[in-house]
Amino acid sequence: MINSKSQLAQWPCQIKLVPSNAPYLNNAHLLIASVCTAYAYANIHNEFMQGRITLVGCPKLDNVDYSEKLTEILKLNEIQSVTVLRMQVPCCGGMEMAVKKAIQNSGKAIPCAVKIVTIDGKIL
Repeated sequence: MINSKSQLAQWPCQIKLVPSNAPYLNNAHLLIASVCTAYAYANIHNEFMQGRITLVGCPKLDNVDYSEKLTEILKLNEIQSVTVLRMQVPCCGGMEMAVKKAIQNSGKAIPCAVKIVTIDGKIL
């Protein structure tokens, strides 16, 4: 049975709206998720959000380079790990690339895992 309790640990969760120096970011494990993953993957709260600070965005609709904001977040905070959750569609590749670029630009060795959700709601 799926626990229906929300695992969202902070507000806001939109990458564009999260203050780069928000106290909840320091020493955090981050989940950086493409927006559609929350609708495609039913157990996102328990499998991915629990114990992580969740940041969401859509590289196609937001039309912004997330790597700049994410680099700032990574530089200003001690981030323990990053998990990228993206859809298996070409536009979501932008989220993965932005995170990898941000980690590189931060100059820090931050562990990063990428998980891909199929359009029928499975993890690859």
